[in-house]
Amino acid sequence: MKRWLIGLLVACFALSMFGSGQLEIFSWWTGGGEEEGLLALIELFNEQYPDVRVINATVAGGAGVNAKAVLKTRMLGNNPPDSFQVHAGEELTDTYVITGYMEPITQYLKDWGVYDKFPPSIMEICSYKGEVYSIPVNVHRGNVVFYNMAIAKEIGMTSAPRSMDEFRYYLQKAKDKGYIGLSLGDKDKWEAGHLFETLLLSTYGPDRYNKLWDGSQSFDHYALRKAFERLASLVPFFNSDHAALTWQDASRLVYEKRAFANIMGDWAEGYFKTMGWEPGVDFGWFAVPETQDTFMVVSDTFGLPKNAPNRENALRWLQFIASVEAQDTFNPIKGSIPARMDADYSKYDVYLQWCLDDFATLALSPSIAHGSAAPEGFATAMNDVVNRFITTLNVDQAIQGIFFAAEDEDYTIN
Repeated sequence: MKRWLIGLLVACFALSMFGSGQLEIFSWWTGGGEEEGLLALIELFNEQYPDVRVINATVAGGAGVNAKAVLKTRMLGNNPPDSFQVHAGEELTDTYVITGYMEPITQYLKDWGVYDKFPPSIMEICSYKGEVYSIPVNVHRGNVVFYNMAIAKEIGMTSAPRSMDEFRYYLQKAKDKGYIGLSLGDKDKWEAGHLFETLLLSTYGPDRYNKLWDGSQSFDHYALRKAFERLASLVPFFNSDHAALTWQDASRLVYEKRAFANIMGDWAEGYFKTMGWEPGVDFGWFAVPETQDTFMVVSDTFGLPKNAPNRENALRWLQFIASVEAQDTFNPIKGSIPARMDADYSKYDVYLQWCLDDFATLALSPSIAHGSAAPEGFATAMNDVVNRFITTLNVDQAIQGIFFAAEDEDYTIN
């Protein structure tokens, strides 16, 4: 065989093995911590596939509030990216799987030898009717209070509050010293919904809360009223400009020592670290009071859209993010724990070690605001109800708004 032909065959084989062309990854990771984590992930991918040009298609907006709208337009127009970020749970299945926009990837996971490397509880919310449709790249905890340790020292808080009454006691002490007690930035609405869902968890408890989503627990329960009453009791501690701020802005108030605490998912931990803060030294954390027995789950995943323009590269990306190396590169920067059970836990800081321990031992509950528990329609309606309630403080009106949203999704009301 002529030498030039052998060279051509070798080149073709190399391309098939190592990839070429391009790969469009769609996400909303543009904030501090998450952007750095994504860029580190892409850099590592390019080390393995240097001839694949990665198009980092991001749309700014916390929780994907803007990105999801852009993505829907693209999917409806048969112009999908090669892979896209999507929250595990109802956001994945209700929006993209049931509507026929995704390919199942179960067999690929088995072929790659990673099918059994993820917790069954996480794979369950990445699946529909026995088929897996996305790969979890991380697990976030939603029910966390982050606080400024210098302010905590000033107000005499030496241990985490166990009850809401004790929590409010310290919020008042911070307020009395001239600080914002509890920072909030609900410009995109989901942030207030995120806060409220942690209060729902505190009043229903994990068992009843989880049963809301399969219809075995009614929304018409005293716990719903109690959750709104708890929210009303926190409003006096908010910053007055909360409606103009994002979650990053609210977190920054804690960093700048203008606010004592903030209730947010642990992507805030990644954000604090990008500003130079050290966990356990500059900022502390505890579970939202009366949710200490529960880990509220948020998981970012990637899947395979039907008609992906660069399907083979999309599969390379999915196999890559399922690897221990990728997860241990991304998550310590992002402020999340790995979805894989065999990751190298020594790479994770003291906060993430706390999360790893709790994830392994506590009850798990899905987030509403981040697409795991309920369809998008319910989450959107809840966010609207909560944002209106923060202004009106009308508990009866808010309860009725939740009832309407629940009825639309056929959840149990009585």
